[in-house]
Amino acid sequence: MEIQEYKVWHLSVRLFHWINVLLIFTLSLLGLVMMFKAELGIEGLAAKIGLKQIHVLFGYVFVINLVVRLLAGFMLSGKNSWRALFSARKSNEIKPYLQAIKSDSPPQYLGHNPLGRLAVMALYLLLITMATSGLFRAGTDIYYPPFGHMIQSYLADDGVSPASIKPYDKTGVNTEQEQKLSPVKGLVGKIHLYGAYLLWILLVLHIIGAIRQEVTSQPGTISAMFSGKKYLPRPPIDR
Repeated sequence: MEIQEYKVWHLSVRLFHWINVLLIFTLSLLGLVMMFKAELGIEGLAAKIGLKQIHVLFGYVFVINLVVRLLAGFMLSGKNSWRALFSARKSNEIKPYLQAIKSDSPPQYLGHNPLGRLAVMALYLLLITMATSGLFRAGTDIYYPPFGHMIQSYLADDGVSPASIKPYDKTGVNTEQEQKLSPVKGLVGKIHLYGAYLLWILLVLHIIGAIRQEVTSQPGTISAMFSGKKYLPRPPIDR
C-alpha cells in the first residue's frame, strides 16, 4: 500500500492549538484555586485580588491567541480556512460518514471528518463565549480593560473620580447603580463558570474522538497537529 504525504495544518493553526491547550489547563487550574481558596488556606482581600489578576493576565493571552486564530481563518487557505470548516454543503455528510467508517476501507479526510467539524465549531463558539464573558468579569471584578473604566464610570457616585473606585471597596460607589449591575454580573459569571464545565466536557469528547479516529480509521490524526502533515493510504475525499 502506497502512503501519500499531504500538507494540511498551517503552523499558526498548530501553535494556536497547543497554546490554547496550555492556557485552558492553566486558567482552569487558577479558577479552581479561586473557587476553593478557603479550603486551600488562602485568605485575605489581597490574595483574592491577586489570584484574579493572575487569572485575567492569562486570560488576555487566551483572548489574543483566539483573535489571531480567528483572523488567520479568513486569510489562510485549504483546510485552515473558515470556508472549509463552515461549508453548508457538508452538513448532510454525517449519516454517510457514520455508515462508511464501519466498512473495511474507512474514508480518509485531509481536514476534519463531519463529526470532527461539528465538534470544532462548537469548541470555537464556546471559546468565544468564554473570552467575552471573561473580559466582562475582569472589568466588573477588578476593573481591568477593556470594560474596567466603563464599569468604574458607571459605578462612581456623583463627584467621585472613576479611577478612585477600587476592587471590592464600596467607597465612592453609587449603591443604586451597583444593584442594577449586580444581576448582570452574576449572570455573566454563571455563563463563564458553566461554560468552563461545558468546555471540558467537549474537550474530553474531542480527545476521545481523535484517539478513536487514530486507532480505528485514520492513523496520524494526532501527529498531524504536531507536524502539519498527514500520511494517508488512500486519496482523501475532501481534498
